[in-house]
Amino acid sequence: MSMNQRTQPSLDDCKAIFAQHGGTDLPYLEHHWPRFAKTKQEVEKTRPLPEHAAILDIGAHWLHQALPYALDGHQVTALDLPVTMTEPNVVRAAQATNIRLLANEDLEHPAALATLDDDSFDVILFTEIIEHITFNPVAMWREVYRVLKPGGRIVVTTPNYYALRGRLWRPGRLLHRFGGGLEVAQILNLHTYAHHWKEYSLRELIYYFCLLSPDFNCIKAAHLMAYSDNYLEVRGGTATRWIESALPILRPSLHLEVELPHKAQGIAVEPHW
Repeated sequence: MSMNQRTQPSLDDCKAIFAQHGGTDLPYLEHHWPRFAKTKQEVEKTRPLPEHAAILDIGAHWLHQALPYALDGHQVTALDLPVTMTEPNVVRAAQATNIRLLANEDLEHPAALATLDDDSFDVILFTEIIEHITFNPVAMWREVYRVLKPGGRIVVTTPNYYALRGRLWRPGRLLHRFGGGLEVAQILNLHTYAHHWKEYSLRELIYYFCLLSPDFNCIKAAHLMAYSDNYLEVRGGTATRWIESALPILRPSLHLEVELPHKAQGIAVEPHW
């Protein structure tokens, strides 16, 4: 199938595949499907993917985002924690759609990424992951840089810190002297990776990659509207949606595409104490 003939796999297409191989977390798939579809559309709008593109999905969970790319004929590698990558239904769905699975316990020590060849991926998906990182990520980014082809892209999506419906606009906590950021009850009651430990502005996210390597070039940076009416925890009325439409900086989601035109200087950051 040529690039111009490709169609977007549907939610029903993906549901059918998962149903044939033991099921999946359907509520999660249905809730996040608008984000998966919108991200794929934005990636292909920026620049059409080559046929049989090599795609690495870091943080692939139950293959919900990886599957549409595989159904489009791309060569997909999915990486996540062993708890999901070894689930029998995930394994069966991956085998049926030629998705390669990689399990990595701790991305601070990216052992699974180290098994991949240099310059082997056209696109690396890093969607709704960066806000969950709780460790110094430089070793991980060294591996990502190494396996990304010259001319390839990293695709990052993440919540917008300045979103109108975001955690920034919660003055009640300030007035009651309960600080900002994560709430104490969340830190104690949820697993580490359940939290959004650090949310970014779009300018901050661009700066992040500028610091990582002078070889990186941001080719797309966008504030996106809510992926669907029911996507966000805080519902917005007509006035909220109008404000978000008029003022992009207040929109809930960020979409960043970072190209690696050539490899010259590598990852330039050296963490220190």
